[in-house]
Amino acid sequence: QVQLVNSGGGLVQPGGSLRLSCTASGSTLSDYSMAWFRQAPGKEREFVAVMRATGNTYYADSVKGRFFMSIGAEKNTVNLQMDTLKPEDTAVYYCAAGRPILSSIRNANVYSYWGQGTQVTVSS
Repeated sequence: QVQLVNSGGGLVQPGGSLRLSCTASGSTLSDYSMAWFRQAPGKEREFVAVMRATGNTYYADSVKGRFFMSIGAEKNTVNLQMDTLKPEDTAVYYCAAGRPILSSIRNANVYSYWGQGTQVTVSS
């Protein structure tokens, strides 16, 4: 069993930056692919980024070049650095853990464990 806790988020102006963190307990992160998804009001949950157990990282086209995943300095933590934020990035962000095959990494249904979500609002 894996428990995930999101932290970070908040209100930021367009062009600003935020960092989200996801801390896991109950297992080691290296056993799983760690992903970030987001859900805006009235929209479906969408893939943002994933770091596979291999270390390879993949991003949604909408965030490529602006968002970056990394392993945190704290044990069992992954971070999502979000730069050059846009109003359309406003959503609740969730981290997730699972063991998807490569062709399914963008599918939320293949992730078994989820954090509680954290609100990111980009507005002037």
